[in-house]
Amino acid sequence: MGLFSRKKEEQDNLNKGLAKTKESFLAKLTKTVFGRSTVDDTVLDDLEETLITSDVGVETSLKIIDRLQSRIKRDKYISTSELNNILRAEIAQLLRHNTNHFPTDFDAPLPHTPYVILVVGVNGVGKTTTIAKLAYRYKEAGKKVILGAADTFRAAAVEQITLWAERVGVPIVSQGMNADPASVAYDTLQSAIAKKSDVVIIDTAGRLHNKVGLMNELTKIRKVMQKLIPDAPHEVLLVLDASTGQNAVEQARQFTAATEVNALALTKLDGTAKGGVIIGISDQFQIPVRYIGLGEKMTDLQMFSPEDFVASLFNQ
Repeated sequence: MGLFSRKKEEQDNLNKGLAKTKESFLAKLTKTVFGRSTVDDTVLDDLEETLITSDVGVETSLKIIDRLQSRIKRDKYISTSELNNILRAEIAQLLRHNTNHFPTDFDAPLPHTPYVILVVGVNGVGKTTTIAKLAYRYKEAGKKVILGAADTFRAAAVEQITLWAERVGVPIVSQGMNADPASVAYDTLQSAIAKKSDVVIIDTAGRLHNKVGLMNELTKIRKVMQKLIPDAPHEVLLVLDASTGQNAVEQARQFTAATEVNALALTKLDGTAKGGVIIGISDQFQIPVRYIGLGEKMTDLQMFSPEDFVASLFNQ
């Protein structure tokens, strides 16, 4: 498939995946400006409510409203017909982060080889299937991928990721349940270096009831990996379930307190009207959204583009 065809397919998937979020958001936005010609305090109050009820979050919603108020003060007059474009630009700005140290696409050159992704997140958010989809997308793009089963807290987790590795057709390093996660991570990197793998994806345990234990475990994994690759991991990827709305924000708060998360993946966007949570999480934690999950198929995991997301959200 050519680049243009693939990009078009991904945009179509994005539009379909965001359908529920768009329908809800645009309906509320239309109701906010219906019958009004200018953006006044009443419109801004209604818009604030629209953003908050679209799971953008209170803090980020207030930031957007403050920026709009500054714009009105400067320009003296903003029509409701201009509001969409201004709102679109403000949201896009909140979603933009420095991602120069990350690959720009699955088939783009990697900034490091092997490129190490350490995946964190609670059970049930789609962590394991996201790892499988990442492995598939990178493999499909011609990269040699290896997985590490370092979520040794649950036997089911090791079995599940091993099954996915077989389905995708990539090797996996596993020591079974109750093995030392740091030892699994070390062995995975050793194997990746020996096999000249391009991408290493390591799963970790997703328990949050003991934040100190989680912090210690992830710190140990990082230190052990850095004995082999000093700047590893290159991505500490937190996987969140978009359909849980503000609960995903709380998980982000817990994990960012426990480890140095530098990338986000939002799953299950196709089944929810709460896609606005992407805006709030990205802004509140100043961490770029790297990947979004838009369905069950392997190709339904996409690298996130703020511009494409905003264009789709506003149906443009």
